[in-house]
Amino acid sequence: MTVQTGREAATTAAAPTNAGPSTNAAPSTTETVPAVRTFDNEESLPRVPLPDLADSCARFLDWCAPLLTTEQLAATEAAVNDFLAPDGPGRPLHAELARFNASDGVHSWLDEFWPARYLGRRDRIALNANFFFLFRDAVPPPATPTPPGGPQAERAAGLIAAALDYKIRLDAESIPPLLRRGQPQSMVQNRFLFSTTRIPGQGQDTVRVPYSAAWPGPWDARHVVVFRHGQMFRMDVLGPDGTPHTLPELAAGLAAVLAAAGPAPAPDDVAVGHLTTKARAAWAESRAELLAHDPANAAALDEIERALFCVCLDHVVPPDTLATCDQLLYGSAAGRWYDKSVSFVVFPNGRAGINIEHCGLDGTTVLSFVDELLAAPPAELSARSGARAHGRPAVRPVSFVLDATLRADVQAAAESFAEFGEETVAVTLSFPEHGADRSKTLRISPDALVQLAYQLAHYRARGRTGATYESIATRQWRYGRTEAMRVVTPEVLTFVATMDDPAADPATRRAALRAAADAHVRRAGECQRGDAPEQHLWELAFIQRRRGAELGVPTASPLYESPGWLVMRDDYLSTSSAPSANIEHFGFGSTSGKCIGIAYVLLPDRLNIYLSTPRPVAAGMHAFADRLRDALGELDDLLTLDPTGS
Repeated sequence: MTVQTGREAATTAAAPTNAGPSTNAAPSTTETVPAVRTFDNEESLPRVPLPDLADSCARFLDWCAPLLTTEQLAATEAAVNDFLAPDGPGRPLHAELARFNASDGVHSWLDEFWPARYLGRRDRIALNANFFFLFRDAVPPPATPTPPGGPQAERAAGLIAAALDYKIRLDAESIPPLLRRGQPQSMVQNRFLFSTTRIPGQGQDTVRVPYSAAWPGPWDARHVVVFRHGQMFRMDVLGPDGTPHTLPELAAGLAAVLAAAGPAPAPDDVAVGHLTTKARAAWAESRAELLAHDPANAAALDEIERALFCVCLDHVVPPDTLATCDQLLYGSAAGRWYDKSVSFVVFPNGRAGINIEHCGLDGTTVLSFVDELLAAPPAELSARSGARAHGRPAVRPVSFVLDATLRADVQAAAESFAEFGEETVAVTLSFPEHGADRSKTLRISPDALVQLAYQLAHYRARGRTGATYESIATRQWRYGRTEAMRVVTPEVLTFVATMDDPAADPATRRAALRAAADAHVRRAGECQRGDAPEQHLWELAFIQRRRGAELGVPTASPLYESPGWLVMRDDYLSTSSAPSANIEHFGFGSTSGKCIGIAYVLLPDRLNIYLSTPRPVAAGMHAFADRLRDALGELDDLLTLDPTGS
């Protein structure tokens, strides 16, 4: 194991209004259009099943029970009984959800849930919600003269060219729908990869997005926004006819940006990107002040918000992988616009990654996008896109007009976010001996094995089994996104206790391990089938807030203050995986003051992990990392004694 330690509108819904094929996009002329076009399956995908209210309540009690004392469970059961009573709030709230689910134009009973969950959050999204991927290093091309701008411009130009190839194929709907185990997956999220920007609001954010009522069909922007030294530049990447610039032209345009930005960073108080790190309502106020101050600011915001994506040319080479991951997650917003759906970050040595705004994009969608970007050499993807010579791309600054008050606001935002970042501590781990192939030889689910190792390590490091979240992809449903899985089961408690019971022999420990793994797989299956309770009950709470008075439910149910609801959702571990050979690390911030965020890349030949936690509880995270090494080895040894699964 290797370890590094150191320092986590336009529309009110984060979903397009048009689920069918675009009517204004022509098929690509550079490749054969597949028999099934990108969005052809959307309307035929099965709808997310609306759970039965009593079933969700029963599952909720089952899921929270392992985390509760006898007294806490009794109080939670009483709250659930009140919720389900004939005159209780559960029935009218669920009836309203069923009515909504059957309404015209509704794709899923979760259509209002996702905006409320993601766009409704009022804290920072930088570090708190955005996530990153660190790409595998680029394969060096055959020996060629170093392009202007060096390896940074070369790598960034290659990523831009690959992304343009993807966009052209996406607009033409010639990207085949993703299949998972032969089952078509929803491709709706792919429409949020380009020209999509989150817009801050007072009560809830909105999204400026193509494929919406305001902007039907693919976005026609021809530019990206490039960040360098706290300055922003518009760079055209598509010619007047919509074909991409060539790779050498893109590199030349980026070299022009590097030259124009100069050798030293601009002062923090003029780098408006810092404002995107503020809590959402505060950022909404700052944005309104920008717009009111000078018409040029509206034009600058429009350039950023309409841009296909951002390209961040950082000026410092991080000293190691951990520092690189930290910079991708919460690098200085002098060089970021955290509201942008996609921001490529490229370092001077050519290392690169991506920062993602989460409201419309989940990890599985971004993974498939990245896999396409890195599937072939940039020159091959550029040629496939139909790139041709247009001359060096047009480059011009994107500038804001600021007075002393606005500059002070930007400076304060910069200082606040720097302090916030300093309060996050992270660790990167790599286990080349514990990849998915090894688990399969031991006849155990790879994900179940690593999740149980997390539970064992956490118990030994912190002396308790705590609430644990795992994200489960559900894109097999129409407009499907993810489901919230709660990992701790009765079998997990038995497994952890048995592993630390000196009287338990290897056979007993192994039986407890396999029973817990089987329970984990069963619960993941429940989530994939739409049988999980949390999001159902959570949406009922949102309905009460939106329409409770008219439904005869003027106040929130005690269920949402019960020990079960509060304890089950107060994460000690928040976990998510990103299995792709093109990703070295994946990461996000912790979700509470005591939480360890665990982002893991489980590959056939290794397990890579990025851990993050608030500084006050960093000692617990470091202890967890140490115990995790031991737990993985111990479980491997235990299963090696009997790899048949008997």
